[in-house]
Amino acid sequence: MGIIGWIIIGALAGWIASMVTGNNKEMGALMNIMVGIIGGFVGGLIMNLVGGIGITGFNLWSLLVACAGAVVLLLIVNAFNRKPKYN
Repeated sequence: MGIIGWIIIGALAGWIASMVTGNNKEMGALMNIMVGIIGGFVGGLIMNLVGGIGITGFNLWSLLVACAGAVVLLLIVNAFNRKPKYN
């Protein structure tokens, strides 16, 4: 998969993950692309660890793996960045 494919899959995966985790208002297009591409690596790593197939090219399976990885990535980042609420 070429760089254009990574950018398209990354943008879609990052956008979907930001919607799922509630970060959509805080993230722009470039951040969605970065989170999606890193999420693709994270999702591929997780799939390989559990014995599945990771990113296979420009297809729906790769988008799902990248989305799952991006959600995991954003959940970890949110766990460290959330400010405590004081009432």
